Amino acid sequence: MTEPNLPSNESPLSLGTKAARNLATTTKTQPQMQEITSRHLLKVLPWVEVVGGAYRVNRRLTYTVGDGRVTFVKTGAAVRVIPAELCELPPLRGYDDLDVLTALADRFVQREYEPGSVIVEAGDPATEVVLVAHGKVSKLGEGAYGKQAERGVLADGDHFGDGSIVGETGTWDLTMKAVTACTVLALPRTAFDEVAAEAESLRAHVENWAADPDTALNVYGEAEIALASGHIGEPTLPGTFVDYDAAPREYELSVAQTILRVHTRVADLYNEPMNQTQQQLRLTVEALRERQENELVNNREFGLLHNADFKQRIHTRTGPPTPDDLDELLATVWKNPSVILAHPRAIAAFARQCTAHGIYPQSVEFNGQKAPSWRGVPMLPCNKIPVSDTGLSSILAMRVGESDQGVVGLTRTGLPDEYEPGLSVRFMGINEKAIISYLVTAYYSAAVLVPDALGVLESVEVG
Repeated sequence: MTEPNLPSNESPLSLGTKAARNLATTTKTQPQMQEITSRHLLKVLPWVEVVGGAYRVNRRLTYTVGDGRVTFVKTGAAVRVIPAELCELPPLRGYDDLDVLTALADRFVQREYEPGSVIVEAGDPATEVVLVAHGKVSKLGEGAYGKQAERGVLADGDHFGDGSIVGETGTWDLTMKAVTACTVLALPRTAFDEVAAEAESLRAHVENWAADPDTALNVYGEAEIALASGHIGEPTLPGTFVDYDAAPREYELSVAQTILRVHTRVADLYNEPMNQTQQQLRLTVEALRERQENELVNNREFGLLHNADFKQRIHTRTGPPTPDDLDELLATVWKNPSVILAHPRAIAAFARQCTAHGIYPQSVEFNGQKAPSWRGVPMLPCNKIPVSDTGLSSILAMRVGESDQGVVGLTRTGLPDEYEPGLSVRFMGINEKAIISYLVTAYYSAAVLVPDALGVLESVEVG
């Protein structure tokens, strides 16, 4: 063979490197895959064995108070509330006459507010219910010593003034001020009364809601347990019992499956020095675990983003996640928070805000490695938390474990042909084309035992 640098009329004196490589053994790696991540969520969740295929979460009886969010449709610049969504307002909870709800939806008036504009002023007559269609609204009230204090933030789908459409007209307790450009829909009390005057069913429903005696509830909406304390002498003690939810939620195990195919020629002839079947299976299992974590975050049935209680969802005050926002998030799961999960870009956005405020959070040890933290709670990256096209994401904080009434993962081990805990690989045979098939299956789910085990910081700007 002729070396490229030698003249064509000269013969080589030794073997060329190009020919020598044909006989050499290269140093190689296992097949690599960029999809593999740290999958911190799968590591932090305590996994509960679900033998019967379903996991029932028994709770004390809890009364729904209608604090959900309202959904809108947008046509050009015009915004309209979906009539059936008005049932999220407490006075209309359970009302099902769609024609009347449509009549109410038609009477909402759209208003636009610039940042800093006051939507309602504390002390003014409360004569309307207001739905926040888009933007952020700050709730301001008078503090203990006369200074104005922020009481929270409302955003897309939230509402206030629910009680102003029934009973006696009162005054606004708080001032509502637009933090960003806002679009709201308002229903005046007069418009509501016009519809109620023509709809006997609506009038009766609202009257029953206003006249219904308050069921004894604690601050969490659970049926009260009657107790006596601080008494002297021999008073009659109250009798009580702990009422249970008659229809507790059951979580069925979800499944992720695929069929791995390997040709017998590959399995027979190309297994040195690496077993091709094992490498195919290894990467397939990695992809299956990635899908499992994605489902635990985003699945509409059991995913954490969709199972956080409405009272446990808060919004950033401005846009980027600030230390104040993270403090507010931890306050929603204040009973022994275990971990904070956020998209890597959201963690970077939080770090920028800390730097801007001159704050440098300490790191904590997690699984033998240093991890950023806030107030001693590890903040772990999870790229399964979505980032919208507009640069908005969410940050999760949760308490984990059955003993702490937290969030738990659900799995089933001891499966036939189990390859890893909760994951099986079954040989399905060889077809007429000499292709070997393996059924790869993983079973999993997640359960939030009590609502305050999971909190979500929404509308997090990561840009």
